[in-house]
Amino acid sequence: MARSCYIVETGMRYAIIADIHANLAAFTAVLDDIERRGGTEEVWCLGDVVGYGPDPHQCIELLCQLKHICVAGNHDRAAINRISTSDFNLEAAAACHWTAQQVSPEDVDYLGSLPLVIERDDFTLVHGSPREPIWEYLLSTDAAEENLAYFQSQFCLAGHSHRPLVFEYNETGTCSLKELPVDAEITLAENRLIINPGSVGQPRDSDPRASYAIYDSENRTVTHHRVPYDIEATQVRMMEYRLPMRLVTRLSYGV
Repeated sequence: MARSCYIVETGMRYAIIADIHANLAAFTAVLDDIERRGGTEEVWCLGDVVGYGPDPHQCIELLCQLKHICVAGNHDRAAINRISTSDFNLEAAAACHWTAQQVSPEDVDYLGSLPLVIERDDFTLVHGSPREPIWEYLLSTDAAEENLAYFQSQFCLAGHSHRPLVFEYNETGTCSLKELPVDAEITLAENRLIINPGSVGQPRDSDPRASYAIYDSENRTVTHHRVPYDIEATQVRMMEYRLPMRLVTRLSYGV
């Protein structure tokens, strides 16, 4: 398993984003909101920069303009033929095959360079889970508890489910799960946590607004935020490219 190791500097702010899914309008809205909140020194991206949406090249290009680190998601790998789409549903596979025709050689090189796991001080970054970085959805306490043995850091950041969640494992050996409401702040203390910031480009928690988080290393907090964006503009572009209608309509409902 490919790994990259870094050290987090104290007194820094980091944007935590996941599952942009080629939705440039949502990605831009998130970056604007981050600046409105005082900016961050670096972006931590949890994969699936592409897939589903109409702007894969533009989203890669914009991400690469930022100081950032990024792990590979399943759609990132599928778009460059590093994994098969046989396990994708029909709409996801169709969008993936379309995406593969839109990315430039430089985009392919970038997506191919993304590691499966990045370790940053107290954090492990993955797309799906530490146990299965590309494919596993962490949606239950049982799965989260089983994954604790697969990362050594105190905290893990994961995407893939498109739902803002936090799993907490306390000293009694109990693992709990809660959804992150808007502007919820998590204080990083002794308990081990697995945090999902939700999806930038295709939320699935019945809230269509773009979702992300900010980690403040000085205050030891992770704060979840939601951002409205021009959903219709993304949908119009998707229809222009004849992407599957189910992918178009679901953006309106966050499902």
